[in-house]
Amino acid sequence: MSVWSGYLTLILEGALVTLQLTVMGSALALVMAFLAGLGRLSRFFAVRALATAYIEFFRGTSIFVQLFWVYFVLPFAGLTLTPLQAGVLALGLNVGAYGAEVVRGAVKAVGREQSEACVALNLSRYQRMRHVILPQALPLMLPTFCNNAIELLKGTAVVSLISLTDMTFQAQVVRAQTGNTLVPFATILILYFLMALAISAAMRRLERRMARGVDGIRT
Repeated sequence: MSVWSGYLTLILEGALVTLQLTVMGSALALVMAFLAGLGRLSRFFAVRALATAYIEFFRGTSIFVQLFWVYFVLPFAGLTLTPLQAGVLALGLNVGAYGAEVVRGAVKAVGREQSEACVALNLSRYQRMRHVILPQALPLMLPTFCNNAIELLKGTAVVSLISLTDMTFQAQVVRAQTGNTLVPFATILILYFLMALAISAAMRRLERRMARGVDGIRT
């Protein structure tokens, strides 16, 4: 039993790495989603083209290839990243590309009359977006953002390919040392599920709070 407690500690240490990847990757994905999503709506062609190129590239190529490029190819350009940094960058950029379309769609879903009312009040584009459009668009984004965060959580398993000691990597270590597959992989299955459950609960709570705020704006 003491042997298995040591192996369980290894997996929990991996769970901490997975949690770090999920939190930091989601933060980067959120930033990129708004930058690229709003960039697609820009009046300037260069900004729209750059945002579109980013979205199509990261949606159209494999996360495995992106991760290997970030970790193994960027050093040839003089940029060497740790496995954790490479994992966060690859996952954040990949999921951010999907989130960008969520942002764009939610902003366009806000009624045209809202923008027309802002123009009538002589509000600038920034004021319109900041005080009227985004507060109404954000609740529309949250359910898909929740799905994206969970997909990112599950996608963290790919970092084991660059020897980052996440849950999947540690489960493989335990399996190699004990010859037992059921226990380590059943353990990480439960941990992944609990983390996904926590993300869903947090997003539902945030969604309820934002919905109340939007009701206040509309009334």
